[in-house]
Amino acid sequence: MPYRLLRPLLFRLDAERAHDLTLAALGRIGPAAGLMTRAVPRRPRVVMGIEFPNPVGLAAGLDKDGSAIRGLAALGFGCLEIGTVTPRPQAGNPRPRLFRLPEAQALINRYGFNNGGVTALVNRVMAARAAGFRGVLGINIGKNKDTPNERASDDYLLCLQQVYAHADYVAVNISSPNTPGLRDLQYGEALDRLLDELKEAQTRLADHHGRYVPLALKIAPDVADADLPVIAAALVRARLDAVIATNTTFSRAGVEHLRHAGETGGLSGAPLRERSTAVIAGLAKALDGALPVIGVGGILSGDDARAKIEAGASLVQLYSGFIYRGPALIREAVEAIG
Repeated sequence: MPYRLLRPLLFRLDAERAHDLTLAALGRIGPAAGLMTRAVPRRPRVVMGIEFPNPVGLAAGLDKDGSAIRGLAALGFGCLEIGTVTPRPQAGNPRPRLFRLPEAQALINRYGFNNGGVTALVNRVMAARAAGFRGVLGINIGKNKDTPNERASDDYLLCLQQVYAHADYVAVNISSPNTPGLRDLQYGEALDRLLDELKEAQTRLADHHGRYVPLALKIAPDVADADLPVIAAALVRARLDAVIATNTTFSRAGVEHLRHAGETGGLSGAPLRERSTAVIAGLAKALDGALPVIGVGGILSGDDARAKIEAGASLVQLYSGFIYRGPALIREAVEAIG
């Protein structure tokens, strides 16, 4: 069924219920999901030393446990980023925790890193690979809610060790608004220490496995403009491989009057578009080509995707736009980027 016909049915359901049903369906039908969309053209790009078949990927958060890898890949994404995954399973925040703001083409979520734990995710990735999945796969890692920030690196290092052999790149999430205190890791000594420890572990793992798996850091859109050069300098010092900009925002600018706008959580979708693009541009300027930027936030059209590239992104990722527009947005974005 075309997504334009399916969406009204899904939007009648509770948002998280619709999300779960869709992922379950994609997990069952696997490669047959490709019948839902026209073939996406190849537009290869080499970023982080990886050849991506096209520059439009799926952002982390949609498939937290890697339960629909083959189905999502069949829709034409140039990359899938699954997770965020934590060392131990955790239930996340109480429901309801996902809200639609359709008038603004936006979502608010306060999931709280709900996932089945890193061991279960790795098993699903191995099963997908064994069943024939050959696409580019990023795995997004985080810390458990009850792990204090002083010990956060323990969680990130454990996850990195577990997923390293199964990922094409690993994304480090220190920017979710739904884990208390997590965003403090984006600044100062806490950031430098975490990046140094991750880089040391990456070097050891590369020697052990005989392959280099790039590391990317995902940051928040709520970082002050003045802090962007500081973060960029930390990334360069640590020799990280990429930065993903951005996660969801605390801001409610432009949606204050809408139903659900008062819900706690991170806002994504069209209202995030301009701020995300501004952060991309600020990082690209500060980095001056030292490492690539992956652009996320508010992509609802091909023009939005192209704007991210023009601001300095090498790749883009979709989440909320994919919920509102469906698989057709993937092809539209690829063609618009060219």
